[in-house]
Amino acid sequence: MTDRTLYYTHNINPRVAVAVARHLKSPVEYVRYEPMGADRDAFLPLNPNSLAPLLVEDGKPLWEADAIALRLSRLAGGGFWSDEHAVEMMMWVSWSAHHFTNAGAALVWHNFTARSFMGDPDPSVVEDATSDFNRFAAILDSTLAGRDWLVGDKLSYADFRVASSLPYAKRGKIPLDAYPNIRAWHDRLNQIDGWRDPFAGLA
Repeated sequence: MTDRTLYYTHNINPRVAVAVARHLKSPVEYVRYEPMGADRDAFLPLNPNSLAPLLVEDGKPLWEADAIALRLSRLAGGGFWSDEHAVEMMMWVSWSAHHFTNAGAALVWHNFTARSFMGDPDPSVVEDATSDFNRFAAILDSTLAGRDWLVGDKLSYADFRVASSLPYAKRGKIPLDAYPNIRAWHDRLNQIDGWRDPFAGLA
């Protein structure tokens, strides 16, 4: 039997990986760790980036939330990241990483995470991140008009990935009020236990 462990923190990308694993009922053990803290030296041979998430299968490491999601989807049968829609899936995964979630994550960082050690954010930086978010949110909101999910008329990893920053919207002051289709879509995602509370019962 394969020894398979998913190491995580409570940040945006690890949350996605844990949500995928919980939703797919993946055969993994969940371990919360501190890749840039107490566990750094012990885990550097497995992940020289000193980041989470990290999937280790029989001693073999796999970094990055998207790669982990693909691996877990394949273990579950592949429907969550299907070959049929692989190109369109990759478009949304890439768009999330470089545009929509990148902008949302910047707002979470400046408006919430960094405040504890850096104080109030630079207003011009927040304004730029907000502008970026609004630019891409308008595209997503338009895309979601008349459809429930992003790819293939069914829930897929594209939805989880593109929505990565939205569970942190209140803390990050992410401006969602002007985007009813995004809000309705995320409401649908929040009906899924693994997405709504991926850390339930975990450390």
